[in-house]
Amino acid sequence: MNRTVLYIVFSLCISAGCLKAEDGSRLWLRAEMTAQAQVKANRESPTITVAVEELKTQWKGAPVQLHIHRNKKLRNLGKDSYIISGDKQAGITIQSGSDIGLLYGAYHLLRLQETQNDNGVLQVEESPAYDLRLLNHWDNLNGTVERGYAGYSIWKWDELPAKISPRYKEYARANASIGINGTVLNNVNASPDILTEDYLQKVKVIADILRPYGIKVYLSVNFSSPKILSGLSGSDPLDTGVQRWWRNKIGEIYRLIPDFGGFLVKANSEGQPGPQDYGRTHADGANMLADALKPYVGIVMWRAFVYNPTPEDRAKQAYQEFIPLDGKFRDNVIVQVKNGPIDFQPREPFSPLFGAMKHTALMPELQITQEYLGFSNHLVFLAPQWKEFFESDTYCNGKGSTVAKTTDGTLFSHPVSAIAGVANIGQDINWCGHHFAQANWYAFGRLAWDHGLTADEIADEWLRMTFTRDEAFVTPVKEMMLDSWGAAVNYMMPLGLHHIFAWDHHYGPEPWCDIPGVRPDWLPRYYHNAGEEGIGFDRTTGGSDAVSQYHAPLKEYFNDIATCPEDLLLWFHHVPWDHPMKNGRTLWDELCYRYDTGVQQVREFQKIWDRMENYIDGDRFRHVQSRLKIHAHDAVWWKDACLLYFQTYSGRPIPYDIERPMHELDDLKKIKLDLRHHN
Repeated sequence: MNRTVLYIVFSLCISAGCLKAEDGSRLWLRAEMTAQAQVKANRESPTITVAVEELKTQWKGAPVQLHIHRNKKLRNLGKDSYIISGDKQAGITIQSGSDIGLLYGAYHLLRLQETQNDNGVLQVEESPAYDLRLLNHWDNLNGTVERGYAGYSIWKWDELPAKISPRYKEYARANASIGINGTVLNNVNASPDILTEDYLQKVKVIADILRPYGIKVYLSVNFSSPKILSGLSGSDPLDTGVQRWWRNKIGEIYRLIPDFGGFLVKANSEGQPGPQDYGRTHADGANMLADALKPYVGIVMWRAFVYNPTPEDRAKQAYQEFIPLDGKFRDNVIVQVKNGPIDFQPREPFSPLFGAMKHTALMPELQITQEYLGFSNHLVFLAPQWKEFFESDTYCNGKGSTVAKTTDGTLFSHPVSAIAGVANIGQDINWCGHHFAQANWYAFGRLAWDHGLTADEIADEWLRMTFTRDEAFVTPVKEMMLDSWGAAVNYMMPLGLHHIFAWDHHYGPEPWCDIPGVRPDWLPRYYHNAGEEGIGFDRTTGGSDAVSQYHAPLKEYFNDIATCPEDLLLWFHHVPWDHPMKNGRTLWDELCYRYDTGVQQVREFQKIWDRMENYIDGDRFRHVQSRLKIHAHDAVWWKDACLLYFQTYSGRPIPYDIERPMHELDDLKKIKLDLRHHN
């Protein structure tokens, strides 16, 4: 076969989508490991060995020198920081004051190569925004994953410590490549068994595998562990016997895992035990654990996700419980706060705790797994949501006091800064259930390292590394990704609507849900308050007064219906159906148009993706195509369910230039999905 015929056959194969099949298991680390680069380091360690091996097998440029350097500049940058200098033709030097800094520098250099940004002279200085950049696994010891949509847990507790999955090392490599340096292995609804000797031996094996990649392990702990595991009469944090139990247990952990990171605690929340069971405060509980961890430089991450069945607005309760405790926590306690005041909703204002607790270290908690955003069926790129959160101005120290600055050490000085993301990882071959859900894992790591990156930059990097560098693919698919969060808000809960999901599993719409005997704040009606006069939750000074938890001028801004951002209008206001919006439409009409816009956006995503068939392998193309069909179906389901239901109160027609509902409301009310065992 001559060269011309070979070229024609190759061209036909490409146009027919005959690219090599891929299953997504390599994530964004798809560089062929066939290079034979010259790499030298001025010292040896397990971490430097990893860095050398990564560069030797993937770097396609001139020789690379890895240099541990303890000069003043590098010390000022911090232990995870690095400097890359030189050029691809003459040679590259990566300098850092630590072994892990060199590994991060190696991954940065390879990222530049794979995104084709390594041309010319390189002069790169990088330091992470947050000291601790953690994944929180909501993984149970029986292998299930709470709010996980990519199969069972990657931690195979029943096989450890004797059998070690190769995925543990692959997991470590993926996280190190984006700067993640900590992992909480188990669910915040923690089983005390994780602290037994058998399980700690299993944890030790995982810790040993992750250590060369700069990743420390942390554990979620049940506050009643002393009582449950050892039969103590209680778990009162001021009881000396309880304190002794924790000191002994922590000593046992550190003998096995000398670099153990510390504990994550969910206490007095959703039925979990805590210090309030004994008349103590969150600070009492956190400080007891912090004192026991202090000799080992361990930390306590104490979650602020607390609310009780009271008449008080749920959105206010975390603020009310924690503000009186500001300044009362030990310096190795970090209060972990969800990005919004309710619970990972498609769109929320930032939690008012950010900027309010000036004497206590706070760490944002973001949700990478899509509990409230269509699970692993919907393509929703979350970097735009997180950017909106980071850039929100708290005004706590005047204009420009963004959430990012209140937590990364810029405005308030604390010993450690941190951020956490609830992981979307499971045993599925592509790790995350949806190929595009990998982008959210990637985006979390990149923003935890540098929250100044744009969503566009992150999407661009991820697409080039995960699929192809062909601009004909990257440009339209990136636009789809950047539009996807806004689309989800449109077809689910536009204009500040929130928490109108189906009971328990949170997958589809159920704004009519009303279960006798269930506390009101677990039901949608509590949040949307739809009636003949209007819709929305009144959090103004004339309502629940949640607006007063925000600094001026935000309080006044949110409180006035004329200045409240329309994207949050129904979060802060109960609004008449005929309220005039800024574009001249009534609230009802605008609600209808927003829902319809979301549906049309997802259908456009289908068209964009179908045009991409010739640019990537058939397996991943068909997988995403299939998911987009579900996505489009669900968007219509959401639109019809919400508009037909709310129409029973508004009594107004759906604008006639909008696509008619495809369902009957009575039929939609009959849909009952059993997703309790969805992992």
